Amino acid sequence: MKQIIIIGGGAAGFFCAANLDEKKYKITILEQNSDVLQKVKISGGGRCNVTHACFDPRELVQFYPRGNKELLSVFTKFQPGDTMEWFENRKVSLKIENDNRAFPESNSSQTIINTFLNEIQQKNVEVKTKCSVKEIEKQDQKYLVKTSLGDFEADFIIYTTGSSPKSLKMIQNLGHKIIDLVPSLFTFNIKDPLLKDLAGTSFEMAETSIPKLKTEESGPLLITHWGLSGPAILKISAWEAINLAKVKYSFEIEVNFISKDIDEAEELFQNFKQSNPKKTIGQSKIFEVTNRFWQRILEVSNINLNKQVAQISGKEMQIILENLCKKKFNVTGKSTFKDEFVTAGGVDLKEINFKNMSSKLLPNFYIAGEVLNIDAVTGGFNFQACWSEAWLIAQDLNNFKLK
Repeated sequence: MKQIIIIGGGAAGFFCAANLDEKKYKITILEQNSDVLQKVKISGGGRCNVTHACFDPRELVQFYPRGNKELLSVFTKFQPGDTMEWFENRKVSLKIENDNRAFPESNSSQTIINTFLNEIQQKNVEVKTKCSVKEIEKQDQKYLVKTSLGDFEADFIIYTTGSSPKSLKMIQNLGHKIIDLVPSLFTFNIKDPLLKDLAGTSFEMAETSIPKLKTEESGPLLITHWGLSGPAILKISAWEAINLAKVKYSFEIEVNFISKDIDEAEELFQNFKQSNPKKTIGQSKIFEVTNRFWQRILEVSNINLNKQVAQISGKEMQIILENLCKKKFNVTGKSTFKDEFVTAGGVDLKEINFKNMSSKLLPNFYIAGEVLNIDAVTGGFNFQACWSEAWLIAQDLNNFKLK
């Protein structure tokens, strides 16, 4: 019986094992940590954001700053609808939330983990934890995998290690080119009087732009203890991951907290002024922001909160609107977004055959997951790439004509 060694017990490795034909192969998963599926466990705040309800591959690839061209063919073969069906067939109900993210009905990542563990148990897949791979040697038709638990011989290798520098070095030693790793999906560290002590304040729709990079994104925004987060920030961090690393995470960002241009905002303000002249500005609900945030805007604009709306001068109104719609912040660093650390960089995509995720350089060697130079914005997309790539590998091996 031919031996498949899967290096890495994460999302891609397990999904691949769960779809392989156990009658054809002996399958072993090697995982260096004491627990498998660690990222699945913590994803989505412990609920596991399994995928995203976007069922058109052409639309789906728009969420991948790196890998979008290559993934188009992959997603035409296995996309989020197939993922959902795969879980439904195993009695795992998924629900689609308002923002199109898909989670297990149970709201627990353990449901997903148990499903995988159950699948591989039925297939008699051997899982070796605390098994650190030191080196992979190519030997004639086979591979020798040297580990902390001894040597393993493999006819096929599936490399799903995630993006640790050590695992990238190992595959580089086998001849693959590695694109340098940089963080993707991170929050921006900002110290500014406008944000001080307002952690937890959120905005349903904001616009963010980095003028220097001529880039902009929109979406929900969140003030944190360190600065700014939320999709409007995370999307820009993913698309500009490489450029932001080059400027060492020190740059200027412009934020429009209300997603209205200044002229439109001014019109709303003038209308409010006419219909509520006697109201104090501090208690006026002109825009869709929290009272605390509105009062902070007035403070940093040097406006007396007790002033009547009618007495706000044209100049004062402009200062308020500038702070609301065109506020510039100096970003001085980054923070990891929760525990869902994602990196840009990894194995060069030119060296991968995306029909089956095989290496173009190494025979009988497949690569999937975050070890590749593929990453996505937040929302279940990184997992979907893992599921789709792993499924392709399993299909290729299941249809492989063994000599």
